[in-house]
Amino acid sequence: MSDGWTDRKRRSICNFLVNSPKGTVFMYSLDTSDISKTTDKVFEMLDEMVGTVGEENVIQVITNNAANYKAAGKRLMEKRKHLYWTPCAAHCIDLMLEDFEKHIPLHKTTISSGRKITTFIYARTMLISILRNFTKGRDLIRPATTRFATSYLTLACLNENKGALMNMFSSKEWTESKFSSIRDGKQVENCVLDNGFWKNIVTCLQAAAPLIKVLRLVDSDEKPAMGFIYEAMNCGRERIKQNFNNVKKSYEPIWNIIDERWEAQLHRPLHAAAYYVNPHFRYSPSFQNDYFVKDGLFKCLDRFILDEDTRSTIDRQMVDFSEARGMFGLNSAKANREKMSPADWWLAYGDGCPELQKFAIRILSLTCSSSGCERNWNAFEMVHTKRRNRLHQKKMNALVYVKSNLKLRNKEKRSHVSSFDDMHSDDEWITEGIDVEDEEDEVEQPLYVNDKKSIILFIHKIYTSSARQEPVENPRQSRARDFPHLPPNQTLPLPRRRRLLLLHSLEALLHYLRQDLLQRDDGTERSDATR
Repeated sequence: MSDGWTDRKRRSICNFLVNSPKGTVFMYSLDTSDISKTTDKVFEMLDEMVGTVGEENVIQVITNNAANYKAAGKRLMEKRKHLYWTPCAAHCIDLMLEDFEKHIPLHKTTISSGRKITTFIYARTMLISILRNFTKGRDLIRPATTRFATSYLTLACLNENKGALMNMFSSKEWTESKFSSIRDGKQVENCVLDNGFWKNIVTCLQAAAPLIKVLRLVDSDEKPAMGFIYEAMNCGRERIKQNFNNVKKSYEPIWNIIDERWEAQLHRPLHAAAYYVNPHFRYSPSFQNDYFVKDGLFKCLDRFILDEDTRSTIDRQMVDFSEARGMFGLNSAKANREKMSPADWWLAYGDGCPELQKFAIRILSLTCSSSGCERNWNAFEMVHTKRRNRLHQKKMNALVYVKSNLKLRNKEKRSHVSSFDDMHSDDEWITEGIDVEDEEDEVEQPLYVNDKKSIILFIHKIYTSSARQEPVENPRQSRARDFPHLPPNQTLPLPRRRRLLLLHSLEALLHYLRQDLLQRDDGTERSDATR
C-alpha cells in the first residue's frame, strides 16, 4: 500500500506499507518534496517496493485514484505479470460522496447550511455551553476538509439532535444572548427552525447512508473486506432505491454517480473473484452467478495460475465447491459458512481441494483500501511534533517504523514480552500497550542482536534495574557527567530515559552502554542484569 502525507515542515512524505492477515506493517517512507510525482517516478517507487517485498509475495498494490498513480499501476501490471493494481476503495467511496455534493444541488445547499450551523455554534464558547445543556453533553460533529463522508455524518448528527437544536434556538437563553440579534445568528436560527431544512437532511441521508455503511466496512481493520465489497456495493444500491420508494426519478441520479465511479475505477477482477469464493454468499439463493462475476474470477485465475495442469485441477475443484461436495458438504461446514471468516472457513474445510484452497485464501485475505497508510499518519504526527520538528526524514522514518510495528507486535501475546518491567514513562509513543508483569518478577532474557525492538526493550530493563540499585546522585554531578559539552545553564535536550529509547541502532546502543552504564567510577557493585 502507498499513500502520501505532508508533515509540519511542508515536506511531502510517501509511505509504503505491507498488509497481510496478521495486520499492516510499516516498511519505510520517502521524502518526495523535491520529486515531481510523474507516472515514471511513481512507477519506479512502486516497482522498487514490490522488489523489496518480493514479487512472489505480492498479490495487489493499492494506491489512491490520482491519474499518475493509475497510470503507474497499469505499467506495474504490465511488468509484473502476477499481481494487480487496485485503487483504494475508501477513496473511491469518498469521491462518490463528493460527487453527490458537487452535482446534486439539494445536497450542496443542505451540507452548506449544516456547516454554517456547526461553525457558528463552535466558534462561540457561550453557545457551546448552551448547546450541551440541551443535548445533555453531546457534541455536534464538525465537517472536515479531507473526508467528504464527514459532511454526511454531520447531517446525521444534526438530525439526531433536531429536537434539542430547535428547543435551543427557541429558548430564553438564546433570545437573551447577544448572538440572536446579529445577522449570522438570525440566519442560523431561521435555518434550524425551518422544517424544510430537516426534510432535506433526511433526503441527503437516504442517499448517503448506504454508502457510508460500505465505507465503514472497507475502512475497518477488523476483517479483510475483499470478499464483501462486491455484495456490499450491490446491497447499497438496492437500499438507496428502497429509501426513495422505488421512484426512478429520485434514485436514478444517485445510481448514475455511483455507477460512473464503480465501473471506471472501483470494480476490479479481485472483487468479483473474492465474491465468488466467499462461502457467505456462494450458497445463498441471491448469489449472482453472472457474466461479470465469472469474468473477474477467470481473469484472476489466468493471472495467478500459470501452470495448465494446476489450472485444470482448480476448474474441477470449483465444481466440488459450487455443489458443496466432499468436506464442503459437511454439516459443520454448512453451519459455519457465515459464522467463520471466509479465509478461516477455507482453511478448515478446503483440504480436499488444496489448489483451490490456496487460491481462495490468498484472495479472501486481502484488504481493499489503503486506510492503513492514513492511520500511519498519526504515528508521524506523534513523532514529528512542534518540539521535535527538526528531525531528518531518515531518523523520523526509523522512529515511525518502531512506533507503528511495535503496536502491531503487541497485538499478539509473546512470552518474552510478558516478563519485562512495567515501562511507565512519558514516551508512550514508543512503549504503548506493552503487556508486563510486576517489577519483582525479574527474569533474565537473551539479547537478540538482530531484533532492534527487543534490544530497546531489553536495554530499558537494564537501565531501570540499574537505577533502582545505585545511589541517587547529585543532579549537577549527573548533568556534568552525562552532558559535558553543555554549558551549566543550558536546558537539557532530552531526559535520559527518552534519550535511551531514541537509540535505534546497535552501534549507538553499545556506545551508550559502554559510556553511560558500564564505565562509571563510583565503584558501586553491579547486579547481574546490569552487567
